[in-house]
Amino acid sequence: MSVDFLRVVVGGGVVGLAIARAIARQGADVLLIERHARLGQETTARNSEVVHAGLYYPTHSLKARYCVDGRLLLAAFCAQTGVPYARLGKLVVACTTSEISALEALAGRARANGVDDVRMLSTAEAQALEPALACRAALHSPSTAVVDATGVMLALEAGFIDDGGTVATGTSVVAIERHEFGFRIITVSQGCEATITCEQLILAGGLSATKLAGLITPPLRAPIPQTYFAKGHYYTLRGPRPFERLVYPMPAAGGLGIHYSLSTEGVVKFGPDVSWCETPELTFDDETGDDETGDDETSERRHLFASAIRRYWPAISEAALHPAYAGVRPKLSRDPSITTDFAIQGPDIHGCNGLVALYGIDSPGLTASLAIGRAVANSLDRFTA
Repeated sequence: MSVDFLRVVVGGGVVGLAIARAIARQGADVLLIERHARLGQETTARNSEVVHAGLYYPTHSLKARYCVDGRLLLAAFCAQTGVPYARLGKLVVACTTSEISALEALAGRARANGVDDVRMLSTAEAQALEPALACRAALHSPSTAVVDATGVMLALEAGFIDDGGTVATGTSVVAIERHEFGFRIITVSQGCEATITCEQLILAGGLSATKLAGLITPPLRAPIPQTYFAKGHYYTLRGPRPFERLVYPMPAAGGLGIHYSLSTEGVVKFGPDVSWCETPELTFDDETGDDETGDDETSERRHLFASAIRRYWPAISEAALHPAYAGVRPKLSRDPSITTDFAIQGPDIHGCNGLVALYGIDSPGLTASLAIGRAVANSLDRFTA
């Protein structure tokens, strides 16, 4: 039986788009399905836009491997396409003497991951770089950068279309049936139902990863990983920026702590915090924030942000913090004692030929996206339906 497309990718965030583009560059016929009106409107559009060097992740993990490789690929892609990319560097700081041993361990992990340009700094050395900084020691990562995530998405989308790829936005997947030829996918767009067939299917749904896999009939043989939703808020700063490099505290439960970052245009951002939620949906207020409402929750959050920031920037004025936006990260555990990795599952795990399913692609997903895309595209010949 002939199919509509050889391969279909569901999920149009930066990872799904990177996978689709890598497949299209190999000359394959591929459709990218995204439920929102535009690509990259969930996690991709609502993060700190930091390009990580690869400091934090367990050696030999997928996060470590794809972060280090992905950083190099992303830098080259941005140079080729003209997407704004700024290699600002980062200081990870120990705010107390008790944190120094953990910071030294972080430096060792970074070097084990192949990040060989990191250097431990004393208080004086760190303050020579950033005079407003308060710390007992710091780890300097000169390879850490920031990128225009929207620009990355637009450039990837243009390349995907130029390579013959097809994009279907505003299209929700409501059922997935397994057949001898591959898959029959039932979609809904503007109230109209349609059927799409393909030989191979890649689920890169991010926040919807667990839900999408649960649509498959007959069900997959292996348990579907549960996705947990970690909401994070961001604040901007009114007034001059205190640092020229990114500044991170030591990692906190569920994330990397409330850190200081800059956009490629020099806009200061603080965040994110971690607030677990039951659903990943965001509201208009989550996009813009409003510090003039006097909302008790917003006021309390601003106070907590200021307290966290004050550990490494004592001069912060709480009144200078302005709510910016919120994002939600897909996590595979809510237990801070559990270190999770990206989950990229093929038929050897779930027992369904022709299917690749991705779960828990949180930070450093943006950094790792092109490396993940390349790896998944190169693996598909082994997963023939």
